Amino acid sequence: MDLQQRINAFTKLGAFLNQFQNDDIIKNDKVEANDLFFDGFKHQIKLAKEHNGWFTKNNINFTLKNWSNSLIKSNINDWINKYNFNTLNPQTVAIIMAGNIPLVGFHDFLCVLISGHNVLVKQSSNDKHLLPYLAKYLEVVEPEFKGKIKFTEEKLENFDAVIATGSDNTARYFEFYFKNKPSIIRKNRNSVAVLSGKETTEQLENLADDIFRYYGLGCRNVSKLFVPKDYDFQALFKAVYKWHPIINESKYANNYDYNKAVYLMSEFDMLENGFLMIKEDESYASPIATLFYEYYNDSETLKEKIISETDKIQCVVADAFLEHEIPFGETQNPRLSDYADNVDTVEFLLEI
Repeated sequence: MDLQQRINAFTKLGAFLNQFQNDDIIKNDKVEANDLFFDGFKHQIKLAKEHNGWFTKNNINFTLKNWSNSLIKSNINDWINKYNFNTLNPQTVAIIMAGNIPLVGFHDFLCVLISGHNVLVKQSSNDKHLLPYLAKYLEVVEPEFKGKIKFTEEKLENFDAVIATGSDNTARYFEFYFKNKPSIIRKNRNSVAVLSGKETTEQLENLADDIFRYYGLGCRNVSKLFVPKDYDFQALFKAVYKWHPIINESKYANNYDYNKAVYLMSEFDMLENGFLMIKEDESYASPIATLFYEYYNDSETLKEKIISETDKIQCVVADAFLEHEIPFGETQNPRLSDYADNVDTVEFLLEI
């Protein structure tokens, strides 16, 4: 199977996913193999929602919309043009996936297969319905994928390299267990936003999407703010109000009530508006329904701090603050070339 066949297969998958990005799912008869897979994928979406309460219809739709937009042939070509796949020796690459948001491991899956390797997937029990079905779709629209994609719930065996995503704690086990294999081991990361106090209402409303999308469970979700001394949070509270219906989601509401009770009993100072608590804290990882903040005195000192702690940070949302910052509202719309932990996955795969 050559590179163009792989590109064509994923382009067809993107067209297939395009049908499921809105509440009103409309079948497109021009999509290849649609009669075989359309109704079945609707059922897999239903199973994913029932199995994991965090995987709401809106969150799954948003994920599928992003992937359908990414898997356009021009986007794939722009992404892979800088790589040379001609000298690749196909290997079997194991992927240990997280399960915090829908299809969170899909980018690694795509990187392995587009590179020409075989993939051995060990999924999280929290996200086990969508990807195997999409893999079957790939095998039908491109039969040469058959035998190159395997899923397992058992101990990983017979692989040449590994990409593993987990917590800081599990990463230590991964590093020990896979010490003799080429590997990418991902740890906990969180995203931050740097505010100046001069943000527009639109920017702050976009920041709300970075905070609340996927209930804040993703590493690309903003969990902490850096704000100047005497920052007035009223404009932020007003801007994020568009997300207030989130408190009607039972799992989110339970976390909000629990964390609020903990803060009140511990007599922590905080601000809250009925669906979000804002608390001064030096940590990066804030609990669900909580946003941490930290004051800064000058921009240069803050830049030095962020750069020195880059191993803890996935995204920095800001406006003309850092060279590799992300615009407000764009953390959950990554490009194919936006690699987790800033480690070029395809480059790694070409070197094993």
